[in-house]
Amino acid sequence: MAATALTERYAVNLHGVLSCYDRIIVTGTLPGACYAGGMTSFLFSRGIRIFDYPRFAEPLRDRVRERAQQVCDAAGIQIEHVNKTHIRKEDLVVRVLAARPQAERDRPGLVHVISAMEACPSYKPWLDKSNGHVFLRADTGKCLHYYFYFIDEAFGLCYLRVPTWAPFGLQFYCNGHSALARSLQREGIEFVQEDNAFLRVTDLTRAQALADAFNPEQLHRRLTRYAHWLCPVADVFVQDDWHWSIRQAEYSTDLMFRSEQILVPLYDAISRQAVLAADAPRVAGFLGKKITPTLAQELGSRLSTRIEGRCIKHYMGAVGVKVYDKFSRVLRVETTVNDVSFFKHHRRVEHKDSSATRELAPLKKSIYSLIDLREILLGCNQRYLAFLASLDDPSAGERDLQRLSQPRVGADPSVKGLNFFHAADQALLRTLQHGEFNIHGWRRADLVARLHIAPTAMTRQLRRLRLLGLIKKVTHTYRYYLTRLGRAVIAAACSLTRFNVVPAMAAAH
Repeated sequence: MAATALTERYAVNLHGVLSCYDRIIVTGTLPGACYAGGMTSFLFSRGIRIFDYPRFAEPLRDRVRERAQQVCDAAGIQIEHVNKTHIRKEDLVVRVLAARPQAERDRPGLVHVISAMEACPSYKPWLDKSNGHVFLRADTGKCLHYYFYFIDEAFGLCYLRVPTWAPFGLQFYCNGHSALARSLQREGIEFVQEDNAFLRVTDLTRAQALADAFNPEQLHRRLTRYAHWLCPVADVFVQDDWHWSIRQAEYSTDLMFRSEQILVPLYDAISRQAVLAADAPRVAGFLGKKITPTLAQELGSRLSTRIEGRCIKHYMGAVGVKVYDKFSRVLRVETTVNDVSFFKHHRRVEHKDSSATRELAPLKKSIYSLIDLREILLGCNQRYLAFLASLDDPSAGERDLQRLSQPRVGADPSVKGLNFFHAADQALLRTLQHGEFNIHGWRRADLVARLHIAPTAMTRQLRRLRLLGLIKKVTHTYRYYLTRLGRAVIAAACSLTRFNVVPAMAAAH
C-alpha cells in the first residue's frame, strides 16, 4: 500500500492508520418538479395558470413554516434567526450542545433550529412573444431557510437545510467520523476523539471494517424520513420519495501519532517541500488523471495558514487533495470532490435504444455511488501518501540536534548538552575524529594524553557522550568507538564551524 513507507518509518510512533469518510453533503430534489420544464408540465396537468405559479407556491411555503414551528414547539426549542454572514451556524450549535447536561449531549433528537434568508433556485413565469407559449424559466431569488440540527442514532450530529420556496431543494450534512464514533460506541470499542478526528482507537481493524461498511441504503431511508417530516410537500407533487445526489464528499486517511514531538517537525518538513515539489503532472497523478492537450481544468497547489495550522492543497477542477495536521497528533490526507462525475469507473451504461453495456463512464451522482467513490478517493489518498514518503524528512535530525544540545535537567541521569561552539567541546569532538581511532577505538588514557585534562574529568565526559548516544563501549574492554550518529554530528559540527561560521565572522571585520 502507498501508506506503507510512512507507516513503517514511524511504526513505533503511530497508534495506527484509519481511513474514513469525513464531510458528506447530499442534495434532495423532487423528480418532475426540480427543473423548470417539469414544473411547467405539472402546472399544466393540474390546470394551474403559469402566471399563477407564485399563488400556487405560497401555501406550500406556509406549510413548511408551520411544520418548523410545530417541530420546535414539540421539542421545546426556539428558532434562532441569523442575519449576519460572519456568524457560523456550527458555532451556535456547539454552544447549544455545551449548555446541555453531559449525559444528554449525545442523546438522539432535535438539537437546534436556525433560520436565515439565503439564495435559492426558483422559477419565473415567462411569455414567449414570438409564438405565444407560456412557461416557467429557471431563476434565482431569496427565501427563508431552516437549518434543522439533530443527532441521529447512526450518523451523529447532522443537519437538514429546508427552503420555504419551491422547488424545495434540500441539503443534508453528516460526518463519517461521527457515524463511526456511534458505531464504535455500540460495539463497546474504546477510542479518544477530538472534534472530527480519532487520536486513538483500541481496535483499529474493527474500526476500519465499520468505516468501510458505510451504508447508502441506511442513509437513504433516514433521508426520506427526515424529508417527509421537515418538508411536507411531496404529496402535493404526487411523489413518494426524493432523489438524493452527492454534492460534496471528503475522504480522509489519518496517521495517528503517539506524540506531537514526532509529528510537528515531520509536518513542518513535508509541508514546505510538498507545495514546491507537486507540479501539474503530479497533481493530476494524485487524482488518477493525465495531462492532455484538451485538458480544460485548472490545476495548482496552495499553501494556506489557518489558526489550526498550515494546510497544503492541490486541486484540479472540482477535486482537490490536501494534507494538514489535526491537534499536532494526526497527519490527515484528505481528498475532496465537488463533482463526482470527475471520476470514471467501469459500470453498466444504458443507452437510448434500451440496450446496456459495461464500459468506462463518469461516476453517477446518486448517493449509492458512495461505495465506489470510497475506493476511488482512498486511491487518491494512497498516491499522495506515496508522494509524501518520497520527500526528505529532516525531522529526525532536528530531534537529535535538540536532544544533543539541550541539557536534561531533572532527568535520571541528568546530562549536560553539547555546545558545538565551546572551545573545550570542540577540542574533544575533534580529537574523537582522529583517523587512528577509527579501527581500534580509543581508551580514556589516549584522550587524557591528547587533551591534558584530569582522568576523573575525562570519565565524566565519556559518560556524558555515552548517554547522548555519540559513543559506545566495546564489550569487556576499556575501549570506545563513535556511533553512526556520533560520526555524523562531529563531522557536521566541525565542517559548519570551519567553513561557514569562521569565514562569515572574518568577513564581518
